[in-house]
This record gives sequence, structure tokens and C-alpha cells, in this order.
Amino acid sequence: MTHPVTLRRAVAADARATADVWLRSFAAALPTVVRPRSDDEVRAYIRDVVVPLRETWVAEDAEAGIVGMMVLHGDQLSQLYLDPAWRGRGLGDRFVALAKERAPGGLALWAFQVNKPARRFYERHGFTAVEYTDGSGNEEREPDVRYVWRP
Repeated sequence: MTHPVTLRRAVAADARATADVWLRSFAAALPTVVRPRSDDEVRAYIRDVVVPLRETWVAEDAEAGIVGMMVLHGDQLSQLYLDPAWRGRGLGDRFVALAKERAPGGLALWAFQVNKPARRFYERHGFTAVEYTDGSGNEEREPDVRYVWRP
């Protein structure tokens, strides 16, 4: 029997599991991208900034716990990470639908140029690439692309 996965706002107690999803997802999806922060720094940032100060959503499975995360900040979809074992199950689709519901006037996001699966995913959801950079503006120094969605 499969249990439904619930999307809900993150609370302080979710911070560690949310950070662990971020770390697993980043490692799996972006193996060539150099992370400027240690695992502990990522955990502290998610605990001290992301969960308390941003509109942070988690996908929670009754047995597996937190298996995905999404962060909205105004019209910016700034983080969408799924546990690698949970990709391809429609959670990303549900997160994007929720983001569009929360920001009906439109959304913008950044993706690394090397992350072809993520770029195809966003394009499939109606996002359009509007700007490409050399990466000098992000802490990873990795070329990225800005996407926008307008209803």
C-alpha cells in the first residue's frame, strides 16, 4: 500500500530532514557543481534562515518522512529539491502547481545550465528562459539561466 505524500508548510522540527533532502538532491542532480558551503553550513542555513524566514514547503511521506522541499520568496521559486529516490513520482509537478497557486501573477527562478533535467522540467511547466549568465552572480560560480512563468 502506498501512502499519500502531503505537501505542507515546514516547521522548525523539519529543518534537519529538509536539509538532508537538499544535500542528497544536490549531490545526485549536480555532481559537477562545486558547493561553496559545507554540509553543516547548509544545515544551519536551512535551520536558521530558510525554514523560519521563507515560505518553505515540504513533501512528507507517512513512512519515509520529508522527501522534498520547495522555497518561495515573493514571486521567486528559489529552491525545489526532491530526494533522488522520489523523483519521477509527480511531486515536482505538485510543488510547481502549488507555487503557481501561491504566486498567481507569475514566478521566476534560476537553474544551473548544466542541470538539463531540471531545465526540461521547468520548460514543460511553461517557464521560459529569459537570461543566461556566466555564473559570476552566484556563489557556486556556475553558469545559470533565469526562467519566468507568466499566467
